[in-house]
Amino acid sequence: MQVITFTYDKSSNWYKEELEGCSHWTLVLVTYGRCVYWINEKKQVVEKGQWLLIPSKTPFYGRSVPTQIHEKYVVQFIAGAASEQFPLLQLPHYTSRLTGKYELIVDRLRLIHQQWQDKQSYYQTLCEALLKELFVYLHREWDQDTTTTATAQLVEQMKGYIQNHYREHVTKDELAACISRSPNYTAALFRKVTGQTISEFVHATRIKTAIYMLRHSALSVTEISEFIGYNDPSYFYRVFRRLTGLVPTDLVSDRETIRK
Repeated sequence: MQVITFTYDKSSNWYKEELEGCSHWTLVLVTYGRCVYWINEKKQVVEKGQWLLIPSKTPFYGRSVPTQIHEKYVVQFIAGAASEQFPLLQLPHYTSRLTGKYELIVDRLRLIHQQWQDKQSYYQTLCEALLKELFVYLHREWDQDTTTTATAQLVEQMKGYIQNHYREHVTKDELAACISRSPNYTAALFRKVTGQTISEFVHATRIKTAIYMLRHSALSVTEISEFIGYNDPSYFYRVFRRLTGLVPTDLVSDRETIRK
């Protein structure tokens, strides 16, 4: 795989066209709102949590839904030898799906975007490795049987519980009580649908909050660490670096000025 372009769009007045088709593939993941694509003259609405894969040499154009803001990651790439490894890259038509592994996929795209912006040595190699890993997750989900509505609702219940309790020590026993299932079944179901363990999801939720607070609050790194549930700041640093590739102080240095 060779990454050609990588962007994070945030707009209420977006328009893009590839009417002649192009030699690269396009992968889109909407993270907020929704937008519309016309691919071979067929309309495809793409909403938050939904990915869209457009094959090379496929004419398309897309635009924002009027008066609505949307945000999305867009990566364009040449498949190369990867087309022999991944069945999705052998399909002649566009493909779209609402993913149950949203947080995991967004995390990989966020890392690719960070590397693409920083352009440190070997960044292209790392971006392509992360994109390949992302396709592994897409295919695991693609190959699985369609998740039933009831199962999806159970996982959403668990995610809701974590959102309300992520600052605490969340266990599989607590989530099991939340959905009235056994702890082992609960943990296995959560991992199957989301692609993450309960612990990984909790850490990701904490770090997402930390990123916002580091950029927009007046709290110190230690205060933020304690607020989101890490009593040991050094452990917070390690988790933050593992998930983002940065250290908390990198974001503090770019912090917005807080008006008193």
